[in-house]
Amino acid sequence: MIYDFHTHTTLSDGDLTPLEIIRRASVNRYRVIALTDHIGVASLGQVIERLKEDCALAEKHWNILALPGVELTHVPTRSINEVARKAKQLGARIVLVHGETIVEPVEKGTNLAALQCPYVDILAHPGLLTSEEATLAAQNGVFLEITARRGHCLTNGHVARLATKAGCKLLLNSDAHDEDDLLTSRLAHDITVGAGLDVKTCQQVLRMNPHLLAEKISSVF
Repeated sequence: MIYDFHTHTTLSDGDLTPLEIIRRASVNRYRVIALTDHIGVASLGQVIERLKEDCALAEKHWNILALPGVELTHVPTRSINEVARKAKQLGARIVLVHGETIVEPVEKGTNLAALQCPYVDILAHPGLLTSEEATLAAQNGVFLEITARRGHCLTNGHVARLATKAGCKLLLNSDAHDEDDLLTSRLAHDITVGAGLDVKTCQQVLRMNPHLLAEKISSVF
């Protein structure tokens, strides 16, 4: 079974509608998929409401847990706490923050603001994460992402090394924008091994940690 907490649909910059990406994920033996479209403050309510409806319909008919969520992308650092809180209030079951990847001009301080926010579940592709940030992620229970996304994946080894040392919880996510980006069991295994993780830690990343996040989300909703 595959667990993937970071994907995009036509509601932002993805190529597939919410129902289509859920269906294709189901065929790929996904157990959990989160739809986490990029949002601006003005579109927050509209995007979340549409995702909630499609996720509920998919869960009713297919054997997959589909979670409506958002990825806060290029949100000013001082606004992250406020916007993340609003997203949760509107029904987002999972909130990601677009971390300081080395291939995009993300505002410096975004990683830190996300890790200090009680409404953020995952810091996505955090780039050149610092030891202090890794320690904060462990203390506050924010999951750090190992990513399959091209460009963003260039710092997977760095993130894995610091996260392991600090005792952070890592997840592997696809950051899928189309059907070819969705994970397979083999690809998920190879990416975690390629990040420098040992066999035991790979199992934690691919099996145990997704269960912990799913339980956390379920206990809130």
